[in-house]
Parts: sequence; structure tokens; C-alpha cells
Amino acid sequence: MTTFADLTSADTRAEARRLAALSNPATMGRYLDPPGFQARAHTRLIGRELNHLGKDYDRLLLTTPPQVGKSTLVSELLPFWWLARHPTSRSAIVSYAASLALKKSRAVRRHVMERGTQYGLQLQRGESNVYDWSVMQGGGLRATGVGGSLTGFSITGVGIVDDPHKDRRDADSLRMRNRVWEWWSSVLLSRLRPGVPVVLVMTRWHEDDLAGRVLRHEGTTDTGGRWRVVHLPAIAVSSDDPLGRQPGDPLTHPALEDTDLEALAAHWDDKRRTSTPRDWGALYQGDPQPAEGALITRDQLADQRRLHGHPAVPAPERIAVAVDPSGGGRDVAGIVGGFRGTDQRLYITHDRSRTGSSAQWSRRACLLAHEVNATVIIVERNFGGDMVNLAIATAWDALQREGAIPQDAIKPYIQTVTARTGKYLRAEPIAQQWIEDRIRTTAYLPELEEEWATWQPDHTDSPGRIDASTYLAYGLLKIPGASQHLGNAAGVSLTQAAQSPGGLGSIPLGRSGPGLPGGR
Repeated sequence: MTTFADLTSADTRAEARRLAALSNPATMGRYLDPPGFQARAHTRLIGRELNHLGKDYDRLLLTTPPQVGKSTLVSELLPFWWLARHPTSRSAIVSYAASLALKKSRAVRRHVMERGTQYGLQLQRGESNVYDWSVMQGGGLRATGVGGSLTGFSITGVGIVDDPHKDRRDADSLRMRNRVWEWWSSVLLSRLRPGVPVVLVMTRWHEDDLAGRVLRHEGTTDTGGRWRVVHLPAIAVSSDDPLGRQPGDPLTHPALEDTDLEALAAHWDDKRRTSTPRDWGALYQGDPQPAEGALITRDQLADQRRLHGHPAVPAPERIAVAVDPSGGGRDVAGIVGGFRGTDQRLYITHDRSRTGSSAQWSRRACLLAHEVNATVIIVERNFGGDMVNLAIATAWDALQREGAIPQDAIKPYIQTVTARTGKYLRAEPIAQQWIEDRIRTTAYLPELEEEWATWQPDHTDSPGRIDASTYLAYGLLKIPGASQHLGNAAGVSLTQAAQSPGGLGSIPLGRSGPGLPGGR
């Protein structure tokens, strides 16, 4: 039998839950429970960032892969949450198509009808449209598409722009990018009252998309600019990830439990394998790159994959792992494995490049060398000197003590090399070898391909994957003029070493390994 005390307790819990929902839009999501919305680590983070909007910053850029719940959170829960806290404010929702903005507006309006009275909200009598509606207190919402009108509407709440670019074709079109930018400048910004915040939430497509342009014009809060940026790649790339992930960790997903790391990794790896390198870099990693002036074009790489994507792999003559050590921080340590086949081609089999310290990259290099049965690890020593030898030798010994590498496994020869020319100059001959079909990949390595197809000399980032695969090519192939670009610690060019009967370091051929076509 239900008692008065039970009712009072239930009412108290309901009231506490109602009030708690006002803490941020993600918490409101658990209260309103819209279809498909699940509280996950990334949605909780976005909810906390939205709670600071208008107080700590007035511009917020959120970039995530597709289909991770960002639109539900920002374009459905945020407007209701904002209206519940500011019932006299009028907000706007914009998307590339008016129909999508109307869909979100309809959802917000439904929440007002079903739960609004619990926050003192009630629709104006006679309100029947979904593109522009109001509540009794005076607040409301306008929905439109990019290019649509906001004439006569003053944004006093929050401006929300959700995926302003329709697809790859639109984002690649300079005319369409200019159309979005002109609408942003002349329509949306002109309708904002002083101090009104704006949220731009999108999947990246192009380096010159709307996110790229606003950042170039106004900068980020980290560099003294205006925009607070929350960037959530599918796979973490640095140790300062907003979610606290380590490089290589997967992003959470509404359809999977946060703790199911195996399923999360499998999901994003499937996206990686089924996407083009360009789309993986832009849509999923949020890092679109220009292609003009790059070492190899995407079309050339695509042709190579099409012609030789599943080659009849010859027997390996020599197997190696090449390393471009990182300087720590955001720098990527290039770690690339491959072999010279009996057809005198280089076959690149693995890309294990990651950010990290010398202890981290040396362990990854040793593990890859053991996995592919490499006889040599080629490592660049320009900035590390003899310390790079020590790092690899120490890592190998530690991994053997831990049991990750068997005690009887033979440690590969460590061949240090010195770069004599700049990155672009020494990579150009290798790009030519690739184009002339002297280099092939035996696995799908989108990050490596995208770096080759986008990196340019004026980029401030260090192209670890290019450097490592360049060292691998110089070490295993006979390349004209190689001695101008690289030499080893003994003063012998890599081409001379590659041609010698014993190969690099005059070590015997020794081991060879089957099953090299591998993975990242």
C-alpha cells in the first residue's frame, strides 16, 4: 500500500531530478530521454562545455565524427535547456538544409509541450508552425537552413549552427564554401544581440570549411583568440586529449558502452578501413588537409591501391623497421615497417606511428620489429644522437624481461642515419619511386597515405610517417643520389649499405618472416 511518506519521497526525488537537469544540456538529456540519446563520456564533456557558454566564452566550436549524438545534444537539448533557464530568450537553429533544422525545432517544441510546464514554459496559444514559435514568456526558437532568412528575428538566446556543409561535394566547392561564409557573415552574425553566444558544431570536411575560416579569422582561446575549440577525433592523437585519452584510444559512442574498449576500437577501425584516407583524416579525425603541392596526389595513391591493393607478395630479402623519433608533445614518432622483395620493390606493411616519449616510441618500434621478424631498425639520430640507440636497446631488454618479446629472440641491428637535407628534398625521390611502382603497400594505411598526399614544406608539424617511410626506402632500395640526403653513422650512404652483400650494417640476412602484410 502506497503511503503519504512514499508519495512525498517520490515527489522529492522527481523534483531533485528536475532541478539537476538544469545543470547542463547532457543532464537534461537524461531527464527528457530523447530517442537514441545515451549519456557517454563525450556527451558529458560537451554538456559541461555548453554550460560555460555565454559565461566564459561566447564562441564554441565542437568537432566530432559523424553519428556520435552531437546534433541531438546541441540542436535539441541545448535549446530546451537554454529556454528553461532563460524563458524570455529567442534562439536560432541552422543546418545546411532547412528540413533538418525544422526537424530539430519540432523536437524542441515537443519537449516544451510535454515537459515545459515543469519549467514554467507554455507555448503561445495558436502556435502551430515549427520554423518559428514562441512561449508565453516571450522566448522561442527560429529554424532555417544555410542561405535562409532571419529577417525580423533577433537572436537573444543562443545561435546554433549544426553541420553547415551538406557533403564532400559542397565542401570541396569554393563557390559553396563562399556561400556558407557570406551567409554566416551577413545573416547569422547580423541577427545577434550583443553578448549572445554562438555554437558551431560540425564534422570537418575541408581545411577551408566554415570551422577553418572562423578559426583563421578569430583564432582560438588557447592562442588569445575568440573560439573555444573542443575537438574529439575518433582515435586520440595526443596526450592532451579533452577526454583524457592516450594516443590510440577510441572515442566513445552512443551505441556502445564506455567500458567496451574492444568494441569501440573495432567500430572506429571499421570506419577507418572503409573510408578513403582523406575522409578518415577529415571526417573522423577532424584534420582536413590541403592536397595542392603535396609530394604525391591522392589520385596517384588511389591508382596504386587499385592496381596493387592485394599484390602477390614476393619473398622478402630484407625486413626492416624505420623510426623517426618524436620530440615529445604533439610530434608524431614515425614507426613504419616493410621489406625489400625479391622483385626489388619496397613493400610497406605496417604503420605504428604515434605521439609519445622516447620510452614509448622505442617500445613500439621494438614490438613491431619482433612482430615482422626485422633484422634491422633504422632510426634517425639528428637530434637524439647516441641516445636513440640506447632508447631502443633499453626498450628491447625491458620487453624481454616483461615477456612481451621472448628471451631467445635476436635483437635487430640498430642502424642510425643522419639527414643531410630538408624533409621535402629527401622525400621527393621517394615519392618518385612510389609513382614509378617501386614502392607498394600491402595493407591499408590511410594515415600514412594522407600524410604523403597533404604535407607541404610550410607545415609546422613534423611528418613522422613520411620521414620514417623515407628512411625505410633509402635503407632498402637502391636510389640514385641517396648519399646527398642521408648517411649512416659510419659515413656509408644507405644506398651503399643496401647494395652490399650483407645489406644494412653488413649483417647477415639471417631471419625472414612470413605473413608480413599487416596493419597499422
